[in-house]
Amino acid sequence: MNISKNNFDTLEQVIFEKGLRIVSVYFQMELDLMLVVLNNKKVLERPISSSNRLKGASSESLNNYRLISDGLGIHWPDLDEDLSLKGFLQEEITKVGSFA
Repeated sequence: MNISKNNFDTLEQVIFEKGLRIVSVYFQMELDLMLVVLNNKKVLERPISSSNRLKGASSESLNNYRLISDGLGIHWPDLDEDLSLKGFLQEEITKVGSFA
């Protein structure tokens, strides 16, 4: 499939033109906190409970994830859950008004 730059929305342009990727994920269950670390050294914070499938999961299941599509998303095989970098960035924009 051949996709031109004109077919990318603004977030996809940021992701693909700057090579933005997820490099790791950390959980602090006591704080209901998921930290998504990006290759530009930014850390995105999300409540674990923001995902119905993640919120009741064990620490073992949460930490059993793999990065998919070269860091464009995260997959939890035990939980049948996938979250995307684009979705995290959309939430960041909603939360703070921009993504810098």
